[in-house]
Amino acid sequence: MNAGAPLTLPPELRARLRLLRLRPRLASGASGIGQHASRSRGAGLEFAQYRAYEPGDELRQIDWKLYARSDRFFVRESERESPITLWLLLDATASADQADRAAPQRTRLDHMRGVAACLVELALQQGDRFGLLAVNGDGLQLVPAASGARQRDRVYLQLQALQARGGWPLSERLRPLWERVRPGDLLLAIGDGFDEAGIVLLEQLASARREVALLQILSADERDFPFDAGHRFRDPETGEELLGDGAAIRADYLQRFAGARSALQARLQAGGIASATGWLDQPLDQPLQALFGRGGGA
Repeated sequence: MNAGAPLTLPPELRARLRLLRLRPRLASGASGIGQHASRSRGAGLEFAQYRAYEPGDELRQIDWKLYARSDRFFVRESERESPITLWLLLDATASADQADRAAPQRTRLDHMRGVAACLVELALQQGDRFGLLAVNGDGLQLVPAASGARQRDRVYLQLQALQARGGWPLSERLRPLWERVRPGDLLLAIGDGFDEAGIVLLEQLASARREVALLQILSADERDFPFDAGHRFRDPETGEELLGDGAAIRADYLQRFAGARSALQARLQAGGIASATGWLDQPLDQPLQALFGRGGGA
């Protein structure tokens, strides 16, 4: 899914997405039912269908009368109201232009566009509202929240026009974000997760009763460090360069990379921020399966 190509999801990916449900934690608690109608199924208001029992389902959802007739466990699924508006926050700073050596034509930003398209598809499935917040050196680019196919097209157009450049903008340039994202909204940040100002923003949003999750998108080169000779490493945001022998520094790099990821994970957990990691050489929905598949949940 390259920048110049239309945002389309292959049939097999759409089929996997149909099995996922956006299940925010905060909004499903004591705050009650929200204002936005949703077609997602759960323990809700209006009966929708039966399905076979799966481990992890609540016993109170089993239809015991049907069990008595069929000797099989079935769960009642219901239409429920959606208590959330979904916001996608994309980190399109210069580091989003990175690509793996094995696939130089596909950047991190291309992959992030695809992940965002998957989330738009989930919101459409549930009839939820969704909006886009994109951050780069130009500041904040905003598509206000709405629902439906026309809203999808608006978000897609902005995603296609988005370019990776610059660093994280100053906090005053992000003020419109605070005016739009309300308490109880679900905000999914998509980026490499290594920008300090970006993590501080997520912590602030979470402490202000916005539900926040990070979809960390990393390259296979970052994971595997396949460099085995002299190489010039360049920070795309600062321009700083480092000359080094890949084979000689590989072990130290991998140790530092694992340490940085562990420290970030601990920090996110302390802030009540869910997270999942996607890699450029793996399917777009991989982090979504971790967050929203059965047994997951942001």
